[in-house]
Amino acid sequence: MGVEGIGARVVRKEDRRFITGQGRYVDDVKMVGMSYAHFIRSPHAHAKVKGIDTAEAMKMPGVIAVLTGQQIVDDKVGNLICGWAITSKDGSPMKMGAWPAMAPETVRFVGQAVAVVIAETKNQARDAAEAVVVDYEELPAAADIKAAIKPGAPQLHPEAPGNIVYDWHLGDEAAVKDAFSKAANVVTLDLTNNRLVPNAMEPRAAVAHYDQAEEHYTLYTTSQNPHVARLVLSAFYNIAPEHKLRVIAPDVGGGFGSKIYIYPEEMVALWASKKVGRPVKWTGDRSEAFLTDAHGRDHVSKAEMAFDKDNKILGLRVKTHANFGAYMSLFSSAVPTYLYATLLSGQYVIPAIYAEVIGVYTNTTPVDAYRGAGRPEASYLIERMMETAARQLKVDPTELRKKNFITQFPYQTPVIMAYDIGDFHASIDAAMKAIDYAGFPARKAKADGKLRGIGISCYIEACGIAPSKAVGSLGAGVGLWESAEIRVNPVGTIEVLTGSHSHGQGHETTFCQIIAERLGVPISQVSIVHGDTDKVQFGMGTYGSRSLAVGGTAIVKAMEKVEAKAKKIAAHALEASESDIVIENGEFKVTGTDKSIALPMVALAAYTAHNLPDGMEPGLKETAFYDPTNFTFPAGAYICELEVDPGTGKTSFVNFVAADDFGRLINPMIVEGQVHGGLAQGIGQALLEGAIYDDTGQLVTASFMDYTMPRADDLPSFQLSHTTTLCPGNPLGVKGCGEAGAIGASAAVINAITDAIGNNKLEMPATPDRVWHAIHG
Repeated sequence: MGVEGIGARVVRKEDRRFITGQGRYVDDVKMVGMSYAHFIRSPHAHAKVKGIDTAEAMKMPGVIAVLTGQQIVDDKVGNLICGWAITSKDGSPMKMGAWPAMAPETVRFVGQAVAVVIAETKNQARDAAEAVVVDYEELPAAADIKAAIKPGAPQLHPEAPGNIVYDWHLGDEAAVKDAFSKAANVVTLDLTNNRLVPNAMEPRAAVAHYDQAEEHYTLYTTSQNPHVARLVLSAFYNIAPEHKLRVIAPDVGGGFGSKIYIYPEEMVALWASKKVGRPVKWTGDRSEAFLTDAHGRDHVSKAEMAFDKDNKILGLRVKTHANFGAYMSLFSSAVPTYLYATLLSGQYVIPAIYAEVIGVYTNTTPVDAYRGAGRPEASYLIERMMETAARQLKVDPTELRKKNFITQFPYQTPVIMAYDIGDFHASIDAAMKAIDYAGFPARKAKADGKLRGIGISCYIEACGIAPSKAVGSLGAGVGLWESAEIRVNPVGTIEVLTGSHSHGQGHETTFCQIIAERLGVPISQVSIVHGDTDKVQFGMGTYGSRSLAVGGTAIVKAMEKVEAKAKKIAAHALEASESDIVIENGEFKVTGTDKSIALPMVALAAYTAHNLPDGMEPGLKETAFYDPTNFTFPAGAYICELEVDPGTGKTSFVNFVAADDFGRLINPMIVEGQVHGGLAQGIGQALLEGAIYDDTGQLVTASFMDYTMPRADDLPSFQLSHTTTLCPGNPLGVKGCGEAGAIGASAAVINAITDAIGNNKLEMPATPDRVWHAIHG
């Protein structure tokens, strides 16, 4: 490891521009002739659009156009799609209702757009929107899963009788039934995984420009995967031919999955730009974000676990209803199926598993992937079950886990996943030592009127979703490989063009460290280029903790090609054998001699081409596409110790330890930051956050006044540690770290609270009111 290579705690290069206010976000983009969009959104969860009167709005100052849902349909702009096809257990395809960019006839959730005002200024557009009169015929709404599936419920889509998207299953039902018939003990638990609003720091935004002379579109957007956005906008939405559309995602202020998707606003901005002959900017406000950004989680599950007389797990049976909201979003179908049910083995040997997942439409904001995407839901279910089982069986929860841990790798689970490597005992032992688990009873005895509890969560996740052939066979509409291009310039500086996209992960530092490790050059000599479809070859973007395992490996593969060519050039210049050339500290050296040539001279030789080996092309630039052979499997153990005030129900943290196995750490400081952020979101879900709809489908937690976000004083100081098993599936040995905290934290917190209060019936968020009632009945 060098000072700036793999394993070094290098300060993030990109932070300088961020902390000095020099970041360039979509809302910073300015164009000549810019106009501004403001959407007219439905105040009703379910209604017919009987008519839209735009006459008064068109008379207002600065108004350029008022465009409606019917107009976008008439122009044959396509409906939004879901990109992962799921088949129900009876063999029928999922029931996908039509989702137009603006509703021409029927609105199905509060906040759905029906029209847009284009004006000279943002305020003029907003003012004119108030003058647009929409005649709605309100319809009955189904605002939650229970309401949507009861007989006689309001129907959202004619394609989906009973509001059922699909009834899917995974596993061996007969084997599970047999396991339960042999059980000495059965543990049953009903769980709700609460709905969350992503709340990225930067709201979504779009700037669209249509160049009439070139018949070319440009879209600046807050996207985690600009190439996929371009593909979908061209191939499915009929906005523009792919070669006539440039998509740029500049600095993006957080995503957490919510910026993977192509939203109606981006489609409308592009369409409207051509319609009005002007660039169009839309920047969402926080109220729009609450109403229209894809929400996360929202599962209702019943779980049963069978144990033998020695407390070994025999089988697991799970039935989950997953709320999809009003429409199917881009990857929503995969979240409660292949990203959830496939992880229900957790860290444990469970010989038989059967899961049934029923997707349900409701008159609420569409639901899709949010940090962890299916993995938090699976981990929460399994870890609440293990804690509940330990209490029912009257054994220590760490011992029950250890008795059932997987210890032999590779390990094939009954639900598709094949874990390649891990050491679950090492993680829980590290966490127990860090929190002084053995000393907890003594600390509990001195709690001084407070109720003290301790809770464990042992999570595993699947990252770097792949290989493409496998996910394609399961219904995915795209491949999940990644691309990279390495350009060594004539003076020896290096540009790395990656299909991954950074929106807070630190790619501009971490990817440079990979180059620094291989070539021995300072990271100041390396620049990272991403987020622009005109500059970077097609790539799949960033989500699912894939950037290093997939994107980083693509960079390594391209670097190997660059190094191979550079060694040939160096060997030719030094009159040495290629096999004797080694790369050290930015120089190509002949082993056992003092002969060397610096990287800049090798690069210059490649481009002057005066003295290249016979038959070699000039230049020093290579590309690579990398499709993984398997997922990666980060795992870890979290233990939370806390106190509950029985008089108020308020929870206070005493300690929180996290022992993670992420494989090799490229930059430990960045990893720790990612874990801190994930833990904050996991704890936020456990204690504070929850999107609540009333019976009419109104989001009553539609602002920061009502939706409680975790603040610094709500969180403990985390103790982090790492155990390491190197991933055998990629040359870096990395696994991914971006979602772990959000996956493992919630169960640890709820397990600790229920331990403290002596009542296992507690749902998230565990607010003081909810905890108080759980204590006092």
